[in-house]
Amino acid sequence: MGALFGYYVAADDEDAVRAVVREDGRPMGTGYDSFVVKGVDPVVELLPAEVLVTGRTADAVEADPRHGHLVGMVGDGEVVTLSLTDSFRDSLARFDRKQLGEGARGWSASSVFSAQSELSGLTGFLEGLAVLAKRALVRGHRLYCWVSV
Repeated sequence: MGALFGYYVAADDEDAVRAVVREDGRPMGTGYDSFVVKGVDPVVELLPAEVLVTGRTADAVEADPRHGHLVGMVGDGEVVTLSLTDSFRDSLARFDRKQLGEGARGWSASSVFSAQSELSGLTGFLEGLAVLAKRALVRGHRLYCWVSV
């Protein structure tokens, strides 16, 4: 089936863990502003998009302590939750929606994809993430991603 990636908004790291370590038996992310995709890893595959959107270098993004920071884990790593950087959230929230298509075009041509990925899918992904980023910024919350293998 492959890995699933749930991008979501949470108040802080403790709240982000509650999205995946459920004591109520409900599915991961229930009650959180989120969307689920296949194949967009927040650490490796999202890095070129973050570089394009924020204007920071890949080294600067990777040095950010929130870039892919392990926030929580279920079991032996069947599900992990990782943080996205606040600079990515802020830049996405303010990014001109028309420019997201250009960002997706540059992202699709990056070396993380073996072949040119479907541009409309990447554009839609960035648009969805930008919507989450705007809501997170307004609430003073952060962006996260749970990964289920």
